[in-house]
Amino acid sequence: MAITPKQKRFIEFIDDFRRKQGHAPSQTEIARHFGFRSLGTVQKYLTRLREQGLLEKAPAHARRGLAVKPPQTSLADSLTVSLAASAKMNLRNPVTLPLLGRVAAGQPIEAIETPDQIEVPSSLIQRGEHFVLQVSGNSMIEDGILDGDFVIIKKQRTAERGQMIVALVDDAATVKRFHPKKDLIELHPANPLYHPIVVKPDQSFQIEGIVAGVIRKLN
Repeated sequence: MAITPKQKRFIEFIDDFRRKQGHAPSQTEIARHFGFRSLGTVQKYLTRLREQGLLEKAPAHARRGLAVKPPQTSLADSLTVSLAASAKMNLRNPVTLPLLGRVAAGQPIEAIETPDQIEVPSSLIQRGEHFVLQVSGNSMIEDGILDGDFVIIKKQRTAERGQMIVALVDDAATVKRFHPKKDLIELHPANPLYHPIVVKPDQSFQIEGIVAGVIRKLN
C-alpha cells in the first residue's frame, strides 16, 4: 500500500516515541511535534493510517494505545494487551511473575504484598527482575492505564524524567510519571481531573520500578 512522505514521518515519530518513552505519544504531543494547531488534524491522520492498516486501533479510553504497523511487516508489540490476547501469547511464551498487590492510580494506597502469581507475555518482559501490580483508580487513563488493569513493573531504584514509575511515598504505593525538581519531586497523573503529588524533602520516597507493560482485564 502506498504511503505518503507525511504519513511516513507521522508513523516514524509514533514508533520512535514508543521505543524511547515506553508508550505512544498523546494527540497533544503529536500536534506539538508537527506544529499542528488543531487536534482534529491529528485525528484525521490517525483515522487514515488505521484505515490503511498502518496503525493498530487504540482501546476505547486509551489515548496512548497506538501501535505502529509498518508496511509489509508484522504488527509492532503494543504496550497494552488484553488478558484474552495475553492467554494466546502465553501458549507460546508464558512468563510467570509475582502479583504483589495493588497500586494506586490516584492517591497513594497502602502497599500490600500477596502470594499470588500471574502469567504474562514474554514480549512485555525486559532484562532484569519484574513483578506485577493491579491498578486501583483512574488517574493514568490518558496513558492507557485503567482501573483494574495489571501493570508489569521492571524493578529498579532509578528513573529518568517523565518515565512512568511505581513509587512508595511514606510507604504508600502509587503509579505516576516521575518529574524531579530542585528541592522536591512531583509525580504527575495522566488525567486532567487529578493534581500532581508533591513529595517534600521530609517525606520518605523510593522508586520501586518502571512500568514495562499493561495487561487489561476485559469483562
